[in-house]
Amino acid sequence: MSQQASPQLSTGYTHEAAWESSHLKVDPIHEIFYEQYGKKDGLPGMSDASANGNQHLVLKTGAVIFLHGGPGGNTSPGNTKFFNPAVYRVVLMDQRGAGKSRPRNELRDNTTQHLSDDIERLREHLGIRKWHMVFGGSWGSTLGLFYSQAHPDRVGSLVIRGVFTVRKSELMIGGIQPAALFFPQEWEAFLNYLPESERGDPFNAYHARITSKDPEIAHAAAREWNRWDMSIGTLRPDADSIAKLDDPEWCITHALFESHFLDQNAGFMQDGELLFPANMEKIKDIPGAIVQGRYDVLCTPVTAWEVHKAWPKSSLHWISDAGHSANEPGTTAKLVEVCDEFAKL
Repeated sequence: MSQQASPQLSTGYTHEAAWESSHLKVDPIHEIFYEQYGKKDGLPGMSDASANGNQHLVLKTGAVIFLHGGPGGNTSPGNTKFFNPAVYRVVLMDQRGAGKSRPRNELRDNTTQHLSDDIERLREHLGIRKWHMVFGGSWGSTLGLFYSQAHPDRVGSLVIRGVFTVRKSELMIGGIQPAALFFPQEWEAFLNYLPESERGDPFNAYHARITSKDPEIAHAAAREWNRWDMSIGTLRPDADSIAKLDDPEWCITHALFESHFLDQNAGFMQDGELLFPANMEKIKDIPGAIVQGRYDVLCTPVTAWEVHKAWPKSSLHWISDAGHSANEPGTTAKLVEVCDEFAKL
């Protein structure tokens, strides 16, 4: 474990524009949007042998897949800042139904297993033999663990931040979200948006509104849902996060998918599934790093600690002056440092 204490913090790398932006049709309903940045070859290429032993095809490695949070978030060019463009081939992917993936806000055939399968389809489509790194924060850490446990032979390293495994204990404590213990005023405002008769079951009440066919009802509820989420994500108030509330399209997607995946379906997993010993055993040989804000109230630090203890090749880096966001200075700097180190693997 290490404690972040550097007085000079890296703000990350600047990339040129994407050298590929496209959609990949992954089933009869969904097309996922992806972009590629950085070094087209990535780290040194590797050759696969054909059945008769002849070296016949060079498949590139050195690629990193960036898994965004939410659920219902999206990627943006700024997500590339953690990766040295002289070294990494950076792949950004908008998950099913979110961002620029099509159709937007589609909940059919949209589960954690589907999202993991899409990562694998994209890897095959891009001709990448093995991801040099899988990188995910918040919900992206959930998906990164899920995919790595499903395909450990396709993961060279795993970097996760703001760790979240969708256990009941992470979602609710004593009938309220853990963050409400630290932000009671904001939690009360979240509840008070609802009629008093519905406050005993707020998540189902919000879900009914967010999925309403009346756009005014849906957008108003989504805005309140996200106001709660955005107000507790950083150690200090973040005006940029709060500004997202003025984007109705982003608001509805983010709220819809958080409700669908987390509160309605518990991540489409058994409680504690990602931490089952048999599943953690699958990634025991994958080197990795965990970067965790000490004061993260959205994805509480105990989960990062438990994942670290169950994953022998992981390092754990506490960021002493950060909450949940990857954009807090200490967290950004440590993630850049970690990715620079893993480039040497």
